[in-house]
Amino acid sequence: MDVKDFYFDLPEELIAQDPLEDRSSSRLLVLDKETGEVSHRIFKDIVSYLRKGDCLVINDTKVIPARLFGEKEGTQAKIEVLLLKRRENDIWEVLVKPGKKAKPGTVILFGGGILKGTVVDVVEEGNRLIQFSYKGIFEEILDQLGQMPLPPYITHQLKDKNRYQTVYAKHDGSAAAPTAGLHFTEELLRQIEEKGVTIAHVTLHVGLGTFRPVKVENVLDHHMHSEFYIVEEDEAKKINDAKAAGGRVICVGTTSCRTLESATGEDGILKAGNGWTDIFIYPGYRFRILDGLITNFHLPESTLVMLVSALAGREHVLAAYEEAIRERYRFFSFGDAMFIASHPEQET
Repeated sequence: MDVKDFYFDLPEELIAQDPLEDRSSSRLLVLDKETGEVSHRIFKDIVSYLRKGDCLVINDTKVIPARLFGEKEGTQAKIEVLLLKRRENDIWEVLVKPGKKAKPGTVILFGGGILKGTVVDVVEEGNRLIQFSYKGIFEEILDQLGQMPLPPYITHQLKDKNRYQTVYAKHDGSAAAPTAGLHFTEELLRQIEEKGVTIAHVTLHVGLGTFRPVKVENVLDHHMHSEFYIVEEDEAKKINDAKAAGGRVICVGTTSCRTLESATGEDGILKAGNGWTDIFIYPGYRFRILDGLITNFHLPESTLVMLVSALAGREHVLAAYEEAIRERYRFFSFGDAMFIASHPEQET
């Protein structure tokens, strides 16, 4: 399977640089995964595509302001640090720019010394382990000094940190937002529950690997990044009960999808627990529990386009993307959305 099979030509001006004023007013392309038929709606219309008895699965991870700008102690050389994952206590795996200035033993000062970081090791892919020292509460200091780690294709400054956060974000740990969830408002979620749809929460802390390009020609040679997930017992029961009763399991975002597919056995039963997943979903994959997906429009040749293609078929997905481009949909994190399911009829 060649990575070029997932290429499409995307005009740069269709990359959304800013979030819309109203989260739920994004456009929604509805794709029938069986026939490839598409229709065009507004995101708040998603309520009419969900049915009583369905289970909507959301990822309640919270993005931390993980981008820090500091100075090398002694030389005042500028250094940028991006927190990737907490290893233990105050030791974090980070991305450092420029890396050559961050040899083991290097001390970096942030906020004039409010936060101090010491490089303790170099690990795989050139990432660093940094031991932080400070007075007070780390999360409060990070909130004061850190910036949201927006994807590289967004060049505008974000005016409001909360717009790169879902309204249901709860558990700190992500370096990137589960962006399909950015379209939901409290009001929309209330309408969905009033319709008789169960909303289940899972947690997957999104890493920057989600933006990492596929650099191999053969898709099967790609090494997938790992991310930490949690499925609580009562949330797993909601999902399993809905499925057993004939409802559909609709995942909000590829992160919720990857969590469920990682934690579901061959028997189709979702198991509670936590762990690291590096599941790579591409055409040929047989979904164990997911029936439908709400997702944004993704990068050409990305693992996310491959996941969507596994669900709806590569030809259907690329044809839908071509139509979205013709219709001037907005792409990527702050862009518009898709709903993918079998025979996704609206209910009145």
